[in-house]
Amino acid sequence: MDNFVNDPSQGKMFNTDNINYPMKTECIIVDKVYAHCQIRECFADVRVNVGDKKVEKIRYKEGFIVPGSLCVSDLPNRRHFKRVRFTLRIPYEVITKCNETVSGVLPDIKKDIVLFMPESRDEFEFKIVVETSTKTLRQELSCDGVLTFAAGVFAIIKVVGKVQLLIPAFGFCPEPPECEEFTKEDICIDFEDDCFPEFFPQQWEDIPCDELR
Repeated sequence: MDNFVNDPSQGKMFNTDNINYPMKTECIIVDKVYAHCQIRECFADVRVNVGDKKVEKIRYKEGFIVPGSLCVSDLPNRRHFKRVRFTLRIPYEVITKCNETVSGVLPDIKKDIVLFMPESRDEFEFKIVVETSTKTLRQELSCDGVLTFAAGVFAIIKVVGKVQLLIPAFGFCPEPPECEEFTKEDICIDFEDDCFPEFFPQQWEDIPCDELR
């Protein structure tokens, strides 16, 4: 694979030492991540009543900080660091075989952590951003219609601030490719290419010896 390209389209690899495409510096406004850390939680016994419905899957939604639970405070003798307390909540949906949903939330996750938040002017605002990835570790449905499952939660906590950065740029993105139109599958097209089947059973002499043993 080439180490550089003449047209730096999205997704193409290139070597910054051998760029044959004009670049210029641009000022952009972005959300810069000043600090981040990871947490994980395991809930071994989550229960939800689904009645007589058969469960297809459990779908998790993005976790969020419960409104009113976020508290950011100074730390004595630790300049540029803050104590951050919040409650993380993760909704889920149990999808049944009949495509019905039973909604719920995992037990609240209460966190009390320390994050880097440098001193700034009064008008500058830091935001605490949470991203989650949740998966089902085990599930079983009892005879009385209670679904019991275990869920594992991974989360990244970020300190984000809006800043202006100077970056090298290739300019605006090139014209995108044409969209692919959805076409309904025609099962008859494949059928027309199928070989015509044998209509009658094989005779003795036509059957391979190893199949007669």
